[in-house]
Amino acid sequence: MAVPHPSSADKNIVDRTKPHRNTDVARAVRRTRDRLSQQAGSPAFDSEMLKIHARAILNSALAIPLLVLVISAAGLFAGMDHGILVWALVTAACYAGLYVLARRVDGMAVGDVDAERLRPLFLLGHAVSGIGWAYFVTLGCAGCGFADLPVVQAVILLMAIAATALIGSSLGGAMVATFALPVAVYAVAAARPSMPVETIMTALLVISLPFFTYVARHLNQAAVMLLSFRSEKDALIAELETAKAISDEARRRAEEANLAKSRFLASMSHELRTPLNAILGFSEVMAGEVLGPIENETYREYAGDIHGSGKHLLHLINEILDLSRIEAGGYQLNEEPLSLAAIVDECCHMMELKARQKNLRFVRQFEPGLPLLLADERCVRQIALNLLSNAVKFTSTGGEIRVRVGWTAGGGQYLAVRDNGPGIPPDEIPVVLAAFGQGSIAIKSAEQGTGLGLPIVQGLVRLHGGVFDLSSRLREGTEAIAAFPPTRVMEELPALPTGRPAARAG
Repeated sequence: MAVPHPSSADKNIVDRTKPHRNTDVARAVRRTRDRLSQQAGSPAFDSEMLKIHARAILNSALAIPLLVLVISAAGLFAGMDHGILVWALVTAACYAGLYVLARRVDGMAVGDVDAERLRPLFLLGHAVSGIGWAYFVTLGCAGCGFADLPVVQAVILLMAIAATALIGSSLGGAMVATFALPVAVYAVAAARPSMPVETIMTALLVISLPFFTYVARHLNQAAVMLLSFRSEKDALIAELETAKAISDEARRRAEEANLAKSRFLASMSHELRTPLNAILGFSEVMAGEVLGPIENETYREYAGDIHGSGKHLLHLINEILDLSRIEAGGYQLNEEPLSLAAIVDECCHMMELKARQKNLRFVRQFEPGLPLLLADERCVRQIALNLLSNAVKFTSTGGEIRVRVGWTAGGGQYLAVRDNGPGIPPDEIPVVLAAFGQGSIAIKSAEQGTGLGLPIVQGLVRLHGGVFDLSSRLREGTEAIAAFPPTRVMEELPALPTGRPAARAG
């Protein structure tokens, strides 16, 4: 049963449903930008701050209970009655409710945190925890004879205020909600004109409450700045992911389009060359009057023009197909040992006739004794001819073309062609190395070409594992270097001995 091929409309639908990732990343960018632009008072901002506050309470869950445990143990050791244990249980119970609320908020998603409802609950939890400290300052020690107990209570209360300033800095009003009642109770219970030390401690507690509130506010600002930095980092990461997703999608489409083009051209070799060869053959027969004379001279000229144009078109098609096969990975190398210097010398002889028409001079510099190179002879010949043809084309009349063949620094072999033509601007070198690319100065100073010679050379050199380099300076000339790797240089084997082997002893 044949499987139906999807129509173009179906393909478009499939293509449109592919890049879900781009949409998701774009949404993440918008959400992060919204978070970055938030200010205090907005619901999302307050939700983030409440989660930070809940996490701070959970991270310090052992700090306050440990302090209560140490205080109750010290009180029992000093001779206080069992009221200190009752206080410890009451304080632990008050803080337990705050911890339960913090754990619940910490487990929520940011979008599920209702700041308007949970903020009063947090403040109520802090106020309830303050009841334990208010109860603490009312404890006495009549049986232990400890006269400085109010001073010790004030010091412990200062420690609790300092600890709460660090823990509750993410929630504005937490300090006042927790310690307004304990400080007021201490002031009523301990402040007496006849007791200057307790009065001083009361003043310190009253002053410490706004002071640590100020410190907590600055810590809150630091938390806000940290949240802003985190939001900015998330925004940058999301934007980078968006740019990467877009670039990957664009590159994928470009690669698919380029590969489809290359495969199409590579498969069209027969369809393009067959009718063109017929045009060339028939026009050559007509121009040569093989089947009989043509009385009209204009028709003969037309036949010659058709033949010349056909040859030019065939050359262009061959270059396009060669480049397409290279890009599509369908170019097969026919590797064999060859002499790079000998092939380059033959190509120079082939180009000398065209060079003499412009009064150009070839200067050959070949290193002697170069070993054979394992390469495709047709490719190497095409590399040399393309480079020499470009040099002849773009060198002014009476110029010089220097051709060098030798060793590379790494042990490979290279072919270099240097001319003293008009040169190429540095910013146009990538243009001339691209398919159909031509430099502006070269176009004005010489006949126009197809712009495929150098890309074909570059592709053929890469097929051999080599490197192609093009350097040029304006009004000084251009140098093209095709370097083959050391792995393609064949080592010379030692000569076999020519003498007769010694006879065996009888």
